[in-house]
Amino acid sequence: MKFAIFASAIALVTIAAAAPAQAQNYPWCVYWNGTGGARNCGFVTYEQCMATARGAGAMCQRNPGYEPNKPMR
Repeated sequence: MKFAIFASAIALVTIAAAAPAQAQNYPWCVYWNGTGGARNCGFVTYEQCMATARGAGAMCQRNPGYEPNKPMR
């Protein structure tokens, strides 16, 4: 019984401490061709994006949802 109470308390603390999910706010996205629209918008520079895209059948484009005045996470 003590273990069940302890486990429940740990679960509640974990849930309460979790931060809400937020979108990435970076200026560049890599888009993979032929994957149903898969993308990763986690790149600060075009060069970082291209390093991921090269040889993977992907391309880099500006993030349409990028907000320059919003802090990056």
